[in-house]
Amino acid sequence: MPGTGAFSDRPQHKLYLFDVDDTLGPPRRPVPTEMLEVLKAARKQAVIGFVGGSDFAKISEQLVPDGKGNVLDNFDYGFAENGLVAYKLGKPLGTNSFIKQVGEEPYKKLVNFILRYLSEIDIPIKRGTFVEFRNGMINVSPIGRNATVQERIDFQAYDKVHGVREAMVNVLREKFADYGLTFSIGGQISFDVFPNGWDKRYALRHVEDEHFDEIHFFGDKTYKGGNDHEIYADPRTIGHAVTGPADTLNQLKEIFSL
Repeated sequence: MPGTGAFSDRPQHKLYLFDVDDTLGPPRRPVPTEMLEVLKAARKQAVIGFVGGSDFAKISEQLVPDGKGNVLDNFDYGFAENGLVAYKLGKPLGTNSFIKQVGEEPYKKLVNFILRYLSEIDIPIKRGTFVEFRNGMINVSPIGRNATVQERIDFQAYDKVHGVREAMVNVLREKFADYGLTFSIGGQISFDVFPNGWDKRYALRHVEDEHFDEIHFFGDKTYKGGNDHEIYADPRTIGHAVTGPADTLNQLKEIFSL
């Protein structure tokens, strides 16, 4: 059925949403040119958007590899920080704040505990920026977000064996059980902390007024505990689990006959 309203130019009144890291491209690295071309072709048929946990600047770096142009020109919806920072057809939508929701004093207790915990764990290397404050969440990285690409890969392999992030998340869930927070492991080196319900499903509230016939979501961490799980399993979406960007490409080519 043809689209209506803002998207009346699309043959399909369907929305396709995509996680960024390990779905559209490698973590914190440029999305392949072929992926951008396939997304451009898909957009001629349906509405598309990205849903990332990172802030808008980081996502833009990945989705505009050459640094030329605006990422919002290539997507109908842009959802950074799980949708706490949101755009529709290039225009900003409403935002919310982690601090406003949690409160300054509880937030300080949480961060102080995290920094103390990180100072006491022993892992092969540590770099910098262990806690990154974002609008709708905090991102915690035991190795530090300043790690190089190779250091990220090495830590991910180490973490699979030793469960550093999983152990830390379990401690935080118990210690701060009354805070109403979700702790979600994602990417290679970190996990996100945000108020309950502020996972990637938050983005869906921004698209309700369009009454899409179908909403599809593509993500790689769709398992329970992964940061794509909630939106992937939501009854409002049709979930597509992918093993990486190559798998996303294959699925899109099949869906849109490209």
